[in-house]
Amino acid sequence: MDPVEKLRLLGPATCYEPAEEVSLAGRWLSAPAGLPPDLSGCIYYAAMPGGRRIPLLKTLLTSVCERDCFYCAFRAGRDCPRATFTPDELARLFFQLYQRGMVEGLFLSSSILGSGPHTQDRLIAAAEILRHRYGFRGYIHLKIMPGAERDQVAAAMRLANRVSVNLEAPNDRCLAALAPHKQYTEELLQRLRWIAELRREWPGPAPSATTQFVVGAAGESDRELLRVTAVLYRHLGLARAYFQAFHPVPGTPMEHHPPASPVRAHRLYQASFLLRDYGFGVEELPFRPDGNLPLEVDPKLAWAREHLLETPVEVNRAGREALLRVPGIGPRGADRLIAARRRGRLRDLRDLRALGIAADRAAPFILLDGRRPACQMALF
Repeated sequence: MDPVEKLRLLGPATCYEPAEEVSLAGRWLSAPAGLPPDLSGCIYYAAMPGGRRIPLLKTLLTSVCERDCFYCAFRAGRDCPRATFTPDELARLFFQLYQRGMVEGLFLSSSILGSGPHTQDRLIAAAEILRHRYGFRGYIHLKIMPGAERDQVAAAMRLANRVSVNLEAPNDRCLAALAPHKQYTEELLQRLRWIAELRREWPGPAPSATTQFVVGAAGESDRELLRVTAVLYRHLGLARAYFQAFHPVPGTPMEHHPPASPVRAHRLYQASFLLRDYGFGVEELPFRPDGNLPLEVDPKLAWAREHLLETPVEVNRAGREALLRVPGIGPRGADRLIAARRRGRLRDLRDLRALGIAADRAAPFILLDGRRPACQMALF
Protein backbone atom coordinates (compact mmCIF):
# COMPACT_ATOMS: atom_id res chain seq x y z
CA MET A 1 0.00 0.00 0.00
CA ASP A 2 1.52 3.34 -1.01
CA PRO A 3 1.52 6.29 1.44
CA VAL A 4 -1.45 8.08 -0.17
CA GLU A 5 -3.55 4.91 0.02
CA LYS A 6 -2.59 4.58 3.68
CA LEU A 7 -3.65 8.17 4.29
CA ARG A 8 -7.03 7.54 2.63
CA LEU A 9 -7.56 4.77 5.18
CA LEU A 10 -5.96 6.30 8.29
CA GLY A 11 -6.99 9.94 7.90
CA PRO A 12 -10.78 9.50 8.11
CA ALA A 13 -10.23 7.16 11.09
CA THR A 14 -9.52 10.23 13.22
CA CYS A 15 -13.24 11.08 13.11
CA TYR A 16 -13.27 9.37 16.54
CA GLU A 17 -10.85 11.99 17.90
CA PRO A 18 -12.29 15.51 17.96
CA ALA A 19 -9.60 18.15 18.11
CA GLU A 20 -8.97 21.69 16.90
CA GLU A 21 -11.49 21.50 14.08
CA VAL A 22 -14.49 20.63 16.24
CA SER A 23 -16.98 23.45 16.68
CA LEU A 24 -19.14 24.11 19.73
CA ALA A 25 -21.84 21.84 18.35
CA GLY A 26 -19.33 19.06 17.69
CA ARG A 27 -19.43 19.35 13.89
CA TRP A 28 -16.47 19.31 11.54
CA LEU A 29 -15.36 22.64 10.18
CA SER A 30 -15.35 22.51 6.39
CA ALA A 31 -12.62 20.98 4.27
CA PRO A 32 -10.48 23.45 2.29
CA ALA A 33 -11.83 24.35 -1.14
CA GLY A 34 -10.32 22.49 -4.08
CA LEU A 35 -9.20 19.51 -2.00
CA PRO A 36 -9.02 16.24 -3.96
CA PRO A 37 -12.09 14.15 -3.05
CA ASP A 38 -9.96 11.23 -1.89
CA LEU A 39 -8.36 13.44 0.80
CA SER A 40 -11.53 15.20 1.96
CA GLY A 41 -11.74 12.98 5.05
CA CYS A 42 -8.17 13.79 6.06
CA ILE A 43 -7.81 17.58 5.89
CA TYR A 44 -10.00 20.15 7.62
CA TYR A 45 -9.85 23.79 8.52
CA ALA A 46 -8.72 23.86 12.15
CA ALA A 47 -9.51 26.66 14.60
CA MET A 48 -6.29 27.97 16.12
CA PRO A 49 -5.95 30.20 19.20
CA GLY A 50 -6.99 33.72 18.26
CA GLY A 51 -9.54 32.52 15.71
CA ARG A 52 -7.21 31.86 12.77
CA ARG A 53 -8.01 28.77 10.71
CA ILE A 54 -5.49 26.55 8.99
CA PRO A 55 -5.81 23.39 6.89
CA LEU A 56 -4.90 20.56 9.28
CA LEU A 57 -3.98 17.02 8.29
CA LYS A 58 -5.45 14.52 10.73
CA THR A 59 -4.25 10.93 10.67
CA LEU A 60 -3.36 7.89 12.70
CA LEU A 61 0.15 6.51 12.52
CA THR A 62 -1.36 3.02 12.62
CA SER A 63 -4.80 1.44 12.97
CA VAL A 64 -3.31 -1.85 14.19
CA CYS A 65 -4.07 -2.11 17.91
CA GLU A 66 -3.21 -4.52 20.72
CA ARG A 67 -5.98 -3.22 23.00
CA ASP A 68 -9.56 -4.51 23.00
CA CYS A 69 -11.61 -1.47 24.04
CA PHE A 70 -15.29 -2.39 23.80
CA TYR A 71 -16.40 0.59 21.72
CA CYS A 72 -13.43 1.15 19.40
CA ALA A 73 -13.46 0.56 15.64
CA PHE A 74 -9.79 -0.51 15.80
CA ARG A 75 -9.97 -2.89 18.76
CA ALA A 76 -7.82 -6.01 18.53
CA GLY A 77 -9.58 -8.84 16.73
CA ARG A 78 -12.12 -6.73 14.87
CA ASP A 79 -12.25 -7.47 11.16
CA CYS A 80 -11.41 -4.17 9.47
CA PRO A 81 -8.81 -2.79 7.05
CA ARG A 82 -5.54 -1.88 8.78
CA ALA A 83 -2.53 0.16 7.76
CA THR A 84 0.65 1.51 9.33
CA PHE A 85 2.91 4.43 8.41
CA THR A 86 6.58 4.37 9.23
CA PRO A 87 7.58 7.67 10.88
CA ASP A 88 9.69 8.58 7.84
CA GLU A 89 6.85 7.77 5.45
CA LEU A 90 4.34 9.89 7.35
CA ALA A 91 6.72 12.84 7.70
CA ARG A 92 7.63 12.77 4.01
CA LEU A 93 4.00 12.62 2.90
CA PHE A 94 2.96 15.45 5.21
CA PHE A 95 5.79 17.66 4.03
CA GLN A 96 4.88 17.04 0.39
CA LEU A 97 1.30 18.16 1.15
CA TYR A 98 2.69 21.17 3.01
CA GLN A 99 4.91 22.17 0.09
CA ARG A 100 1.87 22.03 -2.21
CA GLY A 101 0.01 24.40 0.11
CA MET A 102 -2.60 21.77 1.01
CA VAL A 103 -1.89 21.69 4.75
CA GLU A 104 -0.33 23.93 7.39
CA GLY A 105 -0.55 21.71 10.45
CA LEU A 106 -0.64 18.10 11.64
CA PHE A 107 -2.75 16.21 14.19
CA LEU A 108 -1.07 12.83 14.75
CA SER A 109 -2.61 10.06 16.83
CA SER A 110 -2.32 6.29 16.77
CA SER A 111 -3.68 2.97 17.86
CA ILE A 112 -1.36 1.09 20.19
CA LEU A 113 1.03 -1.27 18.40
CA GLY A 114 3.73 -2.99 20.45
CA SER A 115 2.95 -1.17 23.75
CA GLY A 116 2.23 2.47 24.59
CA PRO A 117 5.89 3.48 24.96
CA HIS A 118 6.83 1.82 21.65
CA THR A 119 4.02 3.63 19.83
CA GLN A 120 4.97 6.90 21.52
CA ASP A 121 8.53 6.53 20.24
CA ARG A 122 7.18 6.28 16.69
CA LEU A 123 4.96 9.34 17.09
CA ILE A 124 7.94 11.29 18.45
CA ALA A 125 10.14 10.05 15.62
CA ALA A 126 7.68 11.31 12.98
CA ALA A 127 7.60 14.75 14.61
CA GLU A 128 11.39 14.84 14.95
CA ILE A 129 11.81 14.11 11.25
CA LEU A 130 9.42 16.93 10.40
CA ARG A 131 11.10 19.44 12.70
CA HIS A 132 14.75 18.55 12.17
CA ARG A 133 15.08 17.00 8.72
CA TYR A 134 12.45 19.05 6.91
CA GLY A 135 12.63 22.17 9.07
CA PHE A 136 8.85 22.35 9.52
CA ARG A 137 7.95 25.11 12.00
CA GLY A 138 4.18 24.96 11.75
CA TYR A 139 1.52 23.51 14.03
CA ILE A 140 1.79 19.96 15.40
CA HIS A 141 -0.59 18.24 17.82
CA LEU A 142 0.76 14.94 19.18
CA LYS A 143 -1.27 12.36 21.06
CA ILE A 144 0.22 10.93 24.26
CA MET A 145 -0.26 7.17 24.42
CA PRO A 146 -1.48 5.23 27.48
CA GLY A 147 1.57 4.19 29.48
CA ALA A 148 3.97 6.61 27.78
CA GLU A 149 7.03 7.37 29.92
CA ARG A 150 7.66 10.79 31.47
CA ASP A 151 10.71 11.43 29.29
CA GLN A 152 8.61 10.63 26.23
CA VAL A 153 5.95 13.12 27.34
CA ALA A 154 8.67 15.78 27.68
CA ALA A 155 10.08 14.89 24.25
CA ALA A 156 6.64 15.17 22.65
CA MET A 157 6.13 18.55 24.29
CA ARG A 158 9.42 19.85 22.91
CA LEU A 159 8.22 19.01 19.40
CA ALA A 160 4.50 19.86 19.55
CA ASN A 161 2.36 22.95 19.93
CA ARG A 162 -0.30 20.85 21.65
CA VAL A 163 -0.37 17.41 23.28
CA SER A 164 -3.38 15.43 24.44
CA VAL A 165 -4.32 12.41 26.51
CA ASN A 166 -7.64 10.65 25.96
CA LEU A 167 -9.12 10.03 29.41
CA GLU A 168 -12.26 8.63 27.73
CA ALA A 169 -14.18 8.43 31.02
CA PRO A 170 -14.46 10.41 34.29
CA ASN A 171 -13.35 7.60 36.61
CA ASP A 172 -12.15 3.99 36.91
CA ARG A 173 -15.68 2.57 37.04
CA CYS A 174 -16.74 4.14 33.77
CA LEU A 175 -13.45 3.43 32.04
CA ALA A 176 -13.80 -0.28 32.90
CA ALA A 177 -17.08 -0.33 30.97
CA LEU A 178 -15.33 1.10 27.89
CA ALA A 179 -11.77 -0.19 28.03
CA PRO A 180 -11.36 -2.91 30.67
CA HIS A 181 -7.60 -3.23 30.27
CA LYS A 182 -6.75 0.47 30.59
CA GLN A 183 -5.75 1.90 33.96
CA TYR A 184 -7.37 5.28 34.57
CA THR A 185 -4.93 6.84 37.01
CA GLU A 186 -1.68 5.02 36.22
CA GLU A 187 -1.88 5.02 32.39
CA LEU A 188 -3.93 8.12 31.59
CA LEU A 189 -4.44 10.71 34.32
CA GLN A 190 -0.81 10.52 35.42
CA ARG A 191 0.27 11.68 31.92
CA LEU A 192 -1.88 14.81 32.26
CA ARG A 193 -0.29 15.45 35.65
CA TRP A 194 3.18 15.14 34.11
CA ILE A 195 2.21 17.57 31.35
CA ALA A 196 1.06 20.08 33.97
CA GLU A 197 4.30 19.67 35.95
CA LEU A 198 6.42 20.11 32.83
CA ARG A 199 4.41 23.15 31.74
CA ARG A 200 5.12 24.86 35.07
CA GLU A 201 8.87 24.37 34.52
CA TRP A 202 8.82 25.16 30.79
CA PRO A 203 11.26 27.79 29.50
CA GLY A 204 9.06 30.11 27.47
CA PRO A 205 5.56 29.43 26.09
CA ALA A 206 4.58 25.84 26.87
CA PRO A 207 2.53 23.60 24.57
CA SER A 208 -1.14 23.40 25.51
CA ALA A 209 -2.90 20.22 26.60
CA THR A 210 -6.35 18.74 25.97
CA THR A 211 -8.31 15.60 26.73
CA GLN A 212 -11.30 13.73 25.29
CA PHE A 213 -14.27 11.95 26.84
CA VAL A 214 -16.62 9.43 25.26
CA VAL A 215 -20.17 10.49 26.16
CA GLY A 216 -23.11 8.17 26.73
CA ALA A 217 -21.54 4.73 26.62
CA ALA A 218 -20.53 3.95 30.20
CA GLY A 219 -23.39 5.19 32.37
CA GLU A 220 -21.49 8.33 33.34
CA SER A 221 -23.42 11.44 34.32
CA ASP A 222 -22.76 14.97 33.11
CA ARG A 223 -21.96 15.93 36.71
CA GLU A 224 -19.21 13.27 36.84
CA LEU A 225 -17.74 14.44 33.53
CA LEU A 226 -17.81 18.10 34.50
CA ARG A 227 -16.37 17.57 37.97
CA VAL A 228 -13.30 15.99 36.40
CA THR A 229 -13.19 18.68 33.72
CA ALA A 230 -13.25 21.43 36.37
CA VAL A 231 -10.32 19.83 38.22
CA LEU A 232 -8.36 19.55 34.98
CA TYR A 233 -8.98 23.21 34.14
CA ARG A 234 -8.26 24.51 37.61
CA HIS A 235 -5.34 22.37 38.74
CA LEU A 236 -3.71 20.97 35.58
CA GLY A 237 -4.07 23.94 33.25
CA LEU A 238 -6.02 22.02 30.60
CA ALA A 239 -6.76 24.10 27.50
CA ARG A 240 -9.91 22.24 26.53
CA ALA A 241 -11.95 19.11 27.10
CA TYR A 242 -13.59 17.44 24.10
CA PHE A 243 -16.80 15.44 24.32
CA GLN A 244 -17.44 12.78 21.67
CA ALA A 245 -21.01 11.49 21.57
CA PHE A 246 -20.89 7.69 21.51
CA HIS A 247 -21.94 6.01 18.27
CA PRO A 248 -21.98 2.20 18.11
CA VAL A 249 -19.54 0.51 15.76
CA PRO A 250 -20.54 -2.81 14.13
CA GLY A 251 -18.38 -5.74 15.18
CA THR A 252 -17.65 -4.41 18.67
CA PRO A 253 -19.11 -5.56 22.02
CA MET A 254 -21.04 -2.27 22.21
CA GLU A 255 -22.56 -2.45 18.73
CA HIS A 256 -26.11 -2.69 20.16
CA HIS A 257 -25.65 0.08 22.73
CA PRO A 258 -27.84 3.09 21.84
CA PRO A 259 -26.05 6.12 20.42
CA ALA A 260 -25.67 9.20 22.56
CA SER A 261 -27.46 12.38 21.65
CA PRO A 262 -25.17 14.94 19.99
CA VAL A 263 -27.20 17.58 21.83
CA ARG A 264 -25.89 16.12 25.09
CA ALA A 265 -22.31 16.58 23.91
CA HIS A 266 -23.21 20.13 22.85
CA ARG A 267 -24.52 20.96 26.33
CA LEU A 268 -21.36 19.52 27.87
CA TYR A 269 -19.25 21.81 25.68
CA GLN A 270 -21.32 24.80 26.77
CA ALA A 271 -21.04 23.85 30.44
CA SER A 272 -17.31 23.20 30.20
CA PHE A 273 -16.79 26.72 28.83
CA LEU A 274 -18.78 28.11 31.76
CA LEU A 275 -16.29 26.35 34.05
CA ARG A 276 -13.23 27.46 32.08
CA ASP A 277 -14.08 31.00 31.00
CA TYR A 278 -17.07 32.29 32.98
CA GLY A 279 -16.24 31.61 36.63
CA PHE A 280 -18.93 29.00 37.25
CA GLY A 281 -18.50 26.17 39.73
CA VAL A 282 -19.71 22.66 38.93
CA GLU A 283 -22.46 22.63 41.53
CA GLU A 284 -23.88 25.89 40.19
CA LEU A 285 -24.76 24.19 36.92
CA PRO A 286 -28.44 23.30 36.43
CA PHE A 287 -28.27 19.51 36.72
CA ARG A 288 -31.43 17.43 36.75
CA PRO A 289 -31.93 14.86 39.55
CA ASP A 290 -30.17 12.20 37.44
CA GLY A 291 -26.99 14.32 37.32
CA ASN A 292 -27.38 15.29 33.66
CA LEU A 293 -27.92 18.72 32.13
CA PRO A 294 -31.28 19.52 30.52
CA LEU A 295 -31.14 19.04 26.76
CA GLU A 296 -33.79 21.60 25.90
CA VAL A 297 -31.94 24.70 27.13
CA ASP A 298 -28.34 25.82 27.33
CA PRO A 299 -26.95 25.71 30.88
CA LYS A 300 -26.13 29.42 31.15
CA LEU A 301 -29.65 30.41 30.16
CA ALA A 302 -31.12 27.87 32.58
CA TRP A 303 -28.99 29.30 35.41
CA ALA A 304 -29.96 32.87 34.53
CA ARG A 305 -33.67 32.07 34.49
CA GLU A 306 -33.38 30.72 38.02
CA HIS A 307 -31.14 33.44 39.47
CA LEU A 308 -31.38 36.66 37.45
CA LEU A 309 -35.01 37.17 36.43
CA GLU A 310 -35.87 38.62 39.82
CA THR A 311 -32.47 40.20 40.47
CA PRO A 312 -31.24 41.54 37.11
CA VAL A 313 -27.69 42.80 36.64
CA GLU A 314 -27.13 46.55 36.24
CA VAL A 315 -24.67 46.65 33.37
CA ASN A 316 -23.43 50.13 34.27
CA ARG A 317 -22.18 49.02 37.68
CA ALA A 318 -21.66 45.24 37.68
CA GLY A 319 -18.21 43.72 37.85
CA ARG A 320 -16.84 41.46 35.16
CA GLU A 321 -17.74 38.28 37.06
CA ALA A 322 -21.41 39.32 37.33
CA LEU A 323 -21.55 40.39 33.67
CA LEU A 324 -20.28 36.99 32.59
CA ARG A 325 -23.30 35.37 34.25
CA VAL A 326 -25.65 37.16 31.82
CA PRO A 327 -26.67 35.22 28.68
CA GLY A 328 -25.39 36.96 25.57
CA ILE A 329 -22.32 38.43 27.30
CA GLY A 330 -19.05 36.58 26.82
CA PRO A 331 -15.53 37.40 28.02
CA ARG A 332 -14.75 39.77 25.15
CA GLY A 333 -18.16 41.41 25.36
CA ALA A 334 -17.74 41.96 29.10
CA ASP A 335 -14.36 43.61 28.53
CA ARG A 336 -15.76 45.86 25.79
CA LEU A 337 -18.73 46.77 27.97
CA ILE A 338 -16.53 47.75 30.92
CA ALA A 339 -14.34 49.87 28.63
CA ALA A 340 -17.39 51.53 27.03
CA ARG A 341 -19.01 52.60 30.28
CA ARG A 342 -15.89 54.57 31.18
CA ARG A 343 -16.87 56.83 28.29
CA GLY A 344 -20.51 57.19 29.31
CA ARG A 345 -23.56 55.35 30.63
CA LEU A 346 -25.23 52.60 28.62
CA ARG A 347 -28.95 53.28 28.31
CA ASP A 348 -30.25 51.28 25.35
CA LEU A 349 -29.96 47.80 23.86
CA ARG A 350 -28.49 49.48 20.79
CA ASP A 351 -25.52 50.46 22.94
CA LEU A 352 -24.94 46.79 23.72
CA ARG A 353 -25.38 45.67 20.12
CA ALA A 354 -22.73 48.18 19.09
CA LEU A 355 -20.33 46.34 21.42
CA GLY A 356 -21.01 42.98 19.77
CA ILE A 357 -23.19 41.74 22.64
CA ALA A 358 -26.26 39.57 21.96
CA ALA A 359 -28.49 42.25 23.47
CA ASP A 360 -31.84 40.51 22.91
CA ARG A 361 -30.54 37.43 24.70
CA ALA A 362 -29.24 39.50 27.60
CA ALA A 363 -32.28 41.79 27.90
CA PRO A 364 -34.45 39.74 30.32
CA PHE A 365 -31.61 39.61 32.84
CA ILE A 366 -30.23 43.16 32.92
CA LEU A 367 -30.96 46.75 33.90
CA LEU A 368 -29.85 49.67 31.74
CA ASP A 369 -29.39 52.76 33.87
CA GLY A 370 -31.83 51.34 36.42
CA ARG A 371 -34.53 50.28 33.94
CA ARG A 372 -35.47 46.93 32.44
CA PRO A 373 -35.24 47.00 28.63
CA ALA A 374 -38.23 45.85 26.60
CA CYS A 375 -37.62 42.25 25.59
CA GLN A 376 -39.07 38.88 24.68
CA MET A 377 -37.87 35.83 26.61
CA ALA A 378 -35.72 33.46 24.53
CA LEU A 379 -36.92 29.85 24.46
CA PHE A 380 -33.54 28.09 24.30
